[in-house]
Amino acid sequence: MLRIEIRIKGRITARWSEWFGGLTIDHSGPDGTILRGVVADQAALYGILARLRDLGLPLISVSSEDVE
Repeated sequence: MLRIEIRIKGRITARWSEWFGGLTIDHSGPDGTILRGVVADQAALYGILARLRDLGLPLISVSSEDVE
């Protein structure tokens, strides 16, 4: 399992949370969004990144750490 935090430029609302695997969606500044939560593995993380790409939302940063 991985604990992840993804920062993107642009705004998405909390109603997108389920589409992003149940990640928590918060906002930073006037034009930023932070997605946080736990995913099963790197494949799940790449799936979320692909969804962000498909929406055309630019990545600011991605961080992850193993959790037990």
